[in-house]
Amino acid sequence: MNHLNRPLDDAIVDVRKAEAPSSLVVVCEHASSKIPEYFSDLGLSGEALKSHIAWDLGALPLAERLAKRLDATLIAAKTSRLVYDCNRPPEARDAMPERSEITDIPGNANLSAAQKSDRINTYYEPFRQAVSQAVAELDEPILITVHSFTPIYHGARRDVEIGILHDTDTRLADALLSEADADHIVRRNEPYGPGDGVTHTLKEHALPGGFLNVMLEVRNDLVADDASQSAMADTLSAWIQRALASLEAAAC
Repeated sequence: MNHLNRPLDDAIVDVRKAEAPSSLVVVCEHASSKIPEYFSDLGLSGEALKSHIAWDLGALPLAERLAKRLDATLIAAKTSRLVYDCNRPPEARDAMPERSEITDIPGNANLSAAQKSDRINTYYEPFRQAVSQAVAELDEPILITVHSFTPIYHGARRDVEIGILHDTDTRLADALLSEADADHIVRRNEPYGPGDGVTHTLKEHALPGGFLNVMLEVRNDLVADDASQSAMADTLSAWIQRALASLEAAAC
């Protein structure tokens, strides 16, 4: 059976269709900190389970607001990236990380090939299928992935507020960077870039078809509550709309 025609597992991936759909697909790979009971919290404490190592704090509410403002389809993973990081290919060492920043993940240590395969099939494949299906349903899809990052990493303070990330296709990132205002510290491919392995979703679902794409990284203290999430969504959706309009005008 063609993988695009198989039913999706809504316990693993959340797919929300827009009422008035545009060509945009908003993806949130690290939307949830949920670890199924079967994994016994992967041997972690309560504090670690709610920290940035388990998910991208504020990313899902931001993605939801962006999707609503842009009439976009929203696709979000419903399981912690510590079980499987849906923004990594199965062969990546950090797809099921044994260590995240300074924290060891006991439940991911010494996984067998069978255990890894089970996680790939259970958590990654339904997510990949959902994104593939959403992209396939659109004539000229535009893929936007939404993430957040911690203000302090390995003890160092990060001053960047918004990262505009891309892989080999820079078109939408370039246009967004041109629209960014002076009210925020915005940088290209920070605090991560392609060399860190973070552009998998873009490479898997956008680059092969030549579709416009970009990855947004927002410092999580800037999307910590309803008001800041809404404000950031207003800012980013305006940039995106202006960027897409400029690209369309340039193509005419």
